[in-house]
Amino acid sequence: MPFAAVMRRAAAAPAPRDFAAAMARPGRANVIAELKRASPSEGMIREDFRPVELARALQGAGAAALSVLCEPHRFLGSEAYLRAVREVVDIPLLYKDFLSTRYQLAEARAAGADAALLIVAVLDDGQLRDLLDFAHELGLAALVETHDNEEIGRAVRAGARIIGVNCRNLRNFSTDVSLLERLVGEIPRPCLRVAESGMHDAAAIQRARAAGADAFLVGTALMRAENPGDRLLELLVA
Repeated sequence: MPFAAVMRRAAAAPAPRDFAAAMARPGRANVIAELKRASPSEGMIREDFRPVELARALQGAGAAALSVLCEPHRFLGSEAYLRAVREVVDIPLLYKDFLSTRYQLAEARAAGADAALLIVAVLDDGQLRDLLDFAHELGLAALVETHDNEEIGRAVRAGARIIGVNCRNLRNFSTDVSLLERLVGEIPRPCLRVAESGMHDAAAIQRARAAGADAFLVGTALMRAENPGDRLLELLVA
């Protein structure tokens, strides 16, 4: 589809919900619950993947927002999942894919996303700044994912307002929650801080919260649970 046509669809999409406000609710464990069928590190996570039912259950259990995997090859995701979920929930939706172009961001907004993931490790400084600016023009919030101090600095200089720390090593897929604890506090205020990966139980969320995280992205722990809504309720005691 021509870029101009995608932009018309994006302009016609319902107004975006406030993803940043959902991440900043005081006194709560603000969980971004992730709808994820598979991943490169975990393989198949949830064979019986029904995104609409999952979305309803997770919203009902108190998720602050939902992350929807739209990448089809490594995560078996689909933009169609996000479109279907948008019809049944009121909380903000994060469009999760390997995004590197303005076209992809426009597609995300046209699909009904309220926020999009930008990964510092796969973008140069010019791309990151341009995509952040364009996301804001579209009304999309941007969760900017980092893995170390250098990437946090790049995100800040580019103007990121919501910065996540992913404690998963992209080369061997291992996770180190202690790394997350060290790095979260390096994100300067007033940026919002999001803990990604390794949030498998209430104790991990408590540790990340004590380190200064405002929100917590939880995927595998929910998707492997027989009842993801009940599992989320257990995590929210943090």
